[in-house]
Amino acid sequence: MSENNTFVGSKIKGIRETKNLSIEEVAESSGLSIDQISSIENGQNMPSLGPLIKIARALGVRLGTFMDDNDALGPVVCRAEDRERDSSISFSNGATDARKHMEYHPLAQQKAGRHMEPFVIDINPEESPEFQLSAHEGEEFIYVMQGEVEIVYGKETYTLKEGDSIFYDSIVKHHVHGAPGKSAKILAVVYIPF
Repeated sequence: MSENNTFVGSKIKGIRETKNLSIEEVAESSGLSIDQISSIENGQNMPSLGPLIKIARALGVRLGTFMDDNDALGPVVCRAEDRERDSSISFSNGATDARKHMEYHPLAQQKAGRHMEPFVIDINPEESPEFQLSAHEGEEFIYVMQGEVEIVYGKETYTLKEGDSIFYDSIVKHHVHGAPGKSAKILAVVYIPF
C-alpha cells in the first residue's frame, strides 16, 4: 500500500465527513458497496478510475480533488524526474486479483479547477488479464508511449502499439490493460464534465 493510496483514501473520507455524509449514503448514491468505500477510505484498496469517478459524483467534487495537494491557478509544469520520484498511485484496475495493477503518475495535481486528468500510466504485464468493464461520463484519450495495450470498448477490442492512440467516449463500457504478457507505458487524459 503506497502513501498516495492512503492520501487519496483520507481525502475522500475528509470530504465525505465535511459534507456530513455517511458511508451508507455515498454507497447508495454511487452504486458501490459500503465495504468498497470503506476499504478505499482506509487506503486498503485503490480501485480503477470508474469507481473513483462515481464517488466523486456522489460527493459533488471533481475526480482531481482526491489527488490535489495544493491549488495553483496558473500553468502547472510537471518535470519527468518529479513524476517518477513523487507521486504514483496504484490502482487494481478493476481486476479480480488486486495485485494486478497499474501505476498512475498524475501530471496536474497542483492545477486547480481542472476538468481534464492527465496521467502517465505504467501497466504491469499479465498473462491472462481479468477485468470488469466500466462506464462513466466524459471522454478519454490514450497514447501508447511504450509496449502494447488492449482496449475493450463495447463489443470491440483494439490493440495499440507504441505510437498508436485512441480517443473515445467513456459512457460506453470499456477497459484498458496490457496486451497478454506485455508491459506498457501510456499517456492517458480523462475528461470528466462537471
